[in-house]
Amino acid sequence: MADITLRTRKTQEMIDITQQVADEVRRTGVKDGLCLVFVPHATAAVVINENADPNVCQDILDAMGSLVPEGAWRHDRIDNNAAAHIKATILGPSETVPVRGGVLRLGTWQSLMLVEFDGPRDRTVIVEVR
Repeated sequence: MADITLRTRKTQEMIDITQQVADEVRRTGVKDGLCLVFVPHATAAVVINENADPNVCQDILDAMGSLVPEGAWRHDRIDNNAAAHIKATILGPSETVPVRGGVLRLGTWQSLMLVEFDGPRDRTVIVEVR
């Protein structure tokens, strides 16, 4: 098990963490198994999607913004980030990827992405390989 720590730079952004996760898989020496990628934060998520075209990431963030508007929620009375909590809940905190031959079995156009909804801030991504 390993933690990847990174600093997000924007209020909302998607960050490709595929290489860092692949490095952790290699470091474990596990040849065949599963890799769990989990973010222990209530206003961030982990997804698998395309990163070859940066417009895909922006489209996802725009779609989430359309689905969950800012400033319309009871939790905003406490710390003004209710929409971030809702968006993170919709996408979810984790993904599991098969490992074969010590390599993540992602498709050609797939990347592991940390999705920030309440940045900038320090984020931790937990990687566990079994």
